[in-house]
Amino acid sequence: MTIVRYEPWSLVNRLHQSLDQIFGDTLNSPEASSASSVAWVPRVDIYEEKDRFVVLADVPGVEPKDIDITAENGVLTVRGERRAEKRETENGFERVERVTGTFLRRFTLPEGANTDSIKAKQTNGVLEVTIPKQPQLQPRRISVDVN
Repeated sequence: MTIVRYEPWSLVNRLHQSLDQIFGDTLNSPEASSASSVAWVPRVDIYEEKDRFVVLADVPGVEPKDIDITAENGVLTVRGERRAEKRETENGFERVERVTGTFLRRFTLPEGANTDSIKAKQTNGVLEVTIPKQPQLQPRRISVDVN
């Protein structure tokens, strides 16, 4: 008896991908053209600390040299590529579930983000992007002189 994995949403997912490709190719916006070439989307956690914002992205199997991070016009863009491993199958059977290809994620940065000091590091397949907050200007108290 062969055990077959049942995925009830696979048909809906394929339909969604097909519609994305159809509409992505017909719309001529840069956003649509770049989205149609994306093969996968990494999962992301975002949180705020007292002095910084943190973005954690799951990018296992992606080399740091294949990741490009930019901050422009209030938007943080993380893009990259997971490359396929070259291997030869001798037995004639292979099952590949890990997606390879390009990815792209964009986030609107909050007003207090200091884009000049953004740092990124990758540890155990998790990309950590830290965006420091700009120090808030405190109101300056002005004394009134008596004539």
